[in-house]
Amino acid sequence: MERTARVRAGIFDRVLAGLDWVAERRGRSAAAPAHLLTGIEGEDAACSHLLRNGYIVVARRWSGGNLRGDLDLIAWQGSLLCFIEVKTRTAHDMSPAEAAIDTQKRITLRRLARQYVRQLPGETIPQARFDVISVYLLPGEAPEFFHFENAFEWGERRPEAR
Repeated sequence: MERTARVRAGIFDRVLAGLDWVAERRGRSAAAPAHLLTGIEGEDAACSHLLRNGYIVVARRWSGGNLRGDLDLIAWQGSLLCFIEVKTRTAHDMSPAEAAIDTQKRITLRRLARQYVRQLPGETIPQARFDVISVYLLPGEAPEFFHFENAFEWGERRPEAR
């Protein structure tokens, strides 16, 4: 299975490179701001990383329609549904990329995840978790990945009153 995952990830990488080439030829690549292009490049790299590690990616940049925001990646790891937020940086800053996911962002991700789960077929709700992948795209180097499985829960823990 590991070989199959590597082959699938390799094909995915080549398809993305081809699509990037076509977009560049059509002049579309310069239309988006640089920080959005960096984010898309990081999501592409994270998707390949997940595929190489045996995940089955079922959605990218999933939007809930009437809800604000999107889920960067949705993937299955066996029978576990993973909602994955990708944070991309081009340098190692003082604060790590994953620190950018604040309380409001977690609330938005949970709301979108609930919307996604509601539209799944079947009676049973799958077991799910929220992951964060920090991707560092440093010039001249291979991408660095830091995958935080179960980075936060379905509910916020409130501080105990004293």
